[in-house]
Amino acid sequence: MNSTAEPSFRQSVDLMFNRAVARMDLPPGLEEKIRVCNATYTVRFGVRLRGGIHTFTGYRSVHSEHMEPVKGGIRYAPTVHQDEVEALAALMTYKCALVEAPFGGSKGGLRIDPRQYDEHELELITRRFTYELAKRDLIHPSQNVPAPDMGTGEREMAWMADQYARMNTRDINARACVTGKPLAAGGIHGRVEATGRGVQYALREFFRHDEDKQKAGLSGTLDGKRIIVQGLGNVGYHAALFLSTEDGARITAVIEHDGALVNPKGLDVEKVREHLIETGGITGCDQGEYVENGNAVLEEECDILIPAAMEGVINMHNAPNIKAPLIIEAANGPLTAGADEILRKRGCVIIPDLYANAGGVTVSYFEWVKNLSHIRFGRMQRRQEEARNALLIEELQRLAREGGLKTGLSDNFVRQYLNGAGELELVRSGLDDTMREAYRAMREVWHGRDDVHDLRVAAYIVSIERVASSYRDKGL
Repeated sequence: MNSTAEPSFRQSVDLMFNRAVARMDLPPGLEEKIRVCNATYTVRFGVRLRGGIHTFTGYRSVHSEHMEPVKGGIRYAPTVHQDEVEALAALMTYKCALVEAPFGGSKGGLRIDPRQYDEHELELITRRFTYELAKRDLIHPSQNVPAPDMGTGEREMAWMADQYARMNTRDINARACVTGKPLAAGGIHGRVEATGRGVQYALREFFRHDEDKQKAGLSGTLDGKRIIVQGLGNVGYHAALFLSTEDGARITAVIEHDGALVNPKGLDVEKVREHLIETGGITGCDQGEYVENGNAVLEEECDILIPAAMEGVINMHNAPNIKAPLIIEAANGPLTAGADEILRKRGCVIIPDLYANAGGVTVSYFEWVKNLSHIRFGRMQRRQEEARNALLIEELQRLAREGGLKTGLSDNFVRQYLNGAGELELVRSGLDDTMREAYRAMREVWHGRDDVHDLRVAAYIVSIERVASSYRDKGL
């Protein structure tokens, strides 16, 4: 890599891929098959708006079909371009392989600033985009399953699902054509929080291992740890909320597009988020000290830095000034390959994006399974589980009475033990298990091989080997 040239997002993904495969024994042909993007479809379509026809450009890229359907979000942003979408699709391939979600990698984008259109206009645009993709099977329950990404959410997914259903009236699995839908449209409890919750579970797993904490110069638990969050969108907000309210961490700074908010004692994440939604920014929020140059706050002292917005925010220019000993990539590609190299040489531990933000695709997988099975998780077993637990509680209480014990089971224990697991509890349990198992697989490579010195290479090696095994099993 040229020491002075900043690699693009697409180049960064390829460079990180190359670092991993250099430590693997793959045939050159198979290596190339895994690396390249299989196909990218570019669509330009017109929508009649405001008395005229407006033309929009969209993309849907399929990186790997070693498993189908392929999976990946659709983002709405004015800067969307083909290289970005293809890089994101590649990350989706490796991400799904790492967390053992049975999908290939895909990604989509529409070059649009959603803030410039009202809700009705966005619906017209989204439905037409869906039509263009669906008629080419680029939205399909068994071939290509989109999800929300930057600039999209439950609302857009509901429009897409409904448009697909209108075009495929005999498809009983039509709801499974996209994930991230509202509950009433076939969604699943816990999907909105999933990526942020996954970041929390990833950090919890990291802090369970003393050897890993020592590599970052950290000790103890998450309690009291100083965290800076860049981007208080869906992912950053939920990660910050859960880490502060459930793990005792202090969110000492939040960075947004209009500046940063700093409070060494810890910000009230809920109140900052409310102000952000009401005003569109953090300017004027009374929860901390406002700093106009938000990017400078990335370089402040903290224990954990969570970039949760755009790719490339930490690059070769600011990486030398980053002081955080631990960075967890809640966004896709927030560190360029150049920044990654600088920080690794300094001893900074980086929890990579293809693991850290995999909570979204994991719970999307659960939603897809729910849509195909046509039944809510927990519906068949929850009450039976409660009945069995009640029998055990009654027997324990009887034995306590007959034994003359003055104290029995506490009311709080009885209440919690009697509650059977509903969909949200099962989703969180499945996500926690997924994040733990994926970290275990990365950790085995990280600590078990002399030629692997960081989690990113370890994650890529695990992922690429799983993709390669899938291709070998197919006879390639």
